[in-house]
Amino acid sequence: FWVSHAVPLDCKDEAGSLTHCTSISQEKLLDRVIQHAELIYRVSEESCTLFEEMFVPYPLHALRNQGGNMCHSKPFPIPSSKSEIQQISDKWLLHSVLILVQSWMEPLIYLQTTLDRYDDAPDALLNKTKWVSDKLLSLEQGVLVLIRKMLNEGMSSSAIEHTLAPYDGQSPEVLESVLRDYNLLTCFKKDAHKMET
Repeated sequence: FWVSHAVPLDCKDEAGSLTHCTSISQEKLLDRVIQHAELIYRVSEESCTLFEEMFVPYPLHALRNQGGNMCHSKPFPIPSSKSEIQQISDKWLLHSVLILVQSWMEPLIYLQTTLDRYDDAPDALLNKTKWVSDKLLSLEQGVLVLIRKMLNEGMSSSAIEHTLAPYDGQSPEVLESVLRDYNLLTCFKKDAHKMET
């Protein structure tokens, strides 16, 4: 379901089969980007809940609400309210989504490597984080194509990547590691909700 619904360069032919698109309208591409972002957010919620249930002691669940203050993407100029979003052009909103997507590529790879070290990490959690990482790459490609179509000029991802701060993935002690991973998942869930919005 996720693969067939969220791949930006596949189209349905008249018989309803998926085929490779040579061209896709801006409206269809935007719909697919939106579907992609919605799925990523849904899976990020599931991953966060699963991680919390498996590894975070109940008294520390309250830290979930404090995670937004320590997110690595906090300094990025991303609109946070619906009124802000309504006052900004579509191109700027897509640029904001692109910044968020690119800022999460490296932290999610780090998260996958740390989750692999957990003794009891369920395959469902590992698979979800891998799936989200893969889908972020697809979302990035779709957003770049949309931006190019809107600007009618070639804008590469490298034009934006230099604005992103590198992610510092250090190896803390076990409890600190669990809390760091929990914070990472919580922050990603918040940013995935921003992407969806």
